[in-house]
Amino acid sequence: MSPIVDIRRADDRGASTTDWLQSRHSFSFGDYYDPSNTHHGLLLVNNDDIVAPAAGFDTHPHRDMEIVTWVLEGELAHKDSMGNSGVIYPGLAQRMSAGTGVQHSEKNGSDSAPVHFVQMWVLPDETGVTPGYEQQELQLGSALTPIASGAVDAAVSLHNRNATLFGAHLRPGDTVQLPQAKYVHLFVARGALTLEDAGELTTGDAARLTDSGGQRVTAATDAEILVWEMHAGLGGA
Repeated sequence: MSPIVDIRRADDRGASTTDWLQSRHSFSFGDYYDPSNTHHGLLLVNNDDIVAPAAGFDTHPHRDMEIVTWVLEGELAHKDSMGNSGVIYPGLAQRMSAGTGVQHSEKNGSDSAPVHFVQMWVLPDETGVTPGYEQQELQLGSALTPIASGAVDAAVSLHNRNATLFGAHLRPGDTVQLPQAKYVHLFVARGALTLEDAGELTTGDAARLTDSGGQRVTAATDAEILVWEMHAGLGGA
């Protein structure tokens, strides 16, 4: 298969807006459904959410999903049926394995400031695993740093041996090289950068790479990126 680089612009994402939530969906989610846009590789959800102070998602169920949350600004209070509770903040990676079933709530941990976070879902290798929760602090720098992975050492683990999430905080002029993989998903959480052979990407833009990788990403401003390296797709494809 020939290499594919598919650029998706921020304004073309699906949206969910209420009096307390501004959510942008990279893939079909909730009331936004596009049968031609359901996933890339193993990545089914890449939601970019801003939640108003003292508001949030009430207790709701999940199963058979690896859910990674990365906070960009503010505080996100988590509570689940496994007995875990706490506040997620910038620099704290969190992974919840829904497995056989779990319920949780996610609320803004502040009464005065919004919380901005990206939540990403990938399928596990096996269904019916025991639900689990993991969090770990890490500091992003100018190199790709593993945030979550089932393949390499990372801040938190995943029940998928073909998926790794990297992050980097780039200063103007910093350059990183994207991994080589069957599927790569580059999301610009904030800032502006140039993707080699594809041009400029800004906050909320994404690049979906298939049978590709190795391109260089160069920051034009302070930028934060989230990069999924995936060596299989749904059903092992």
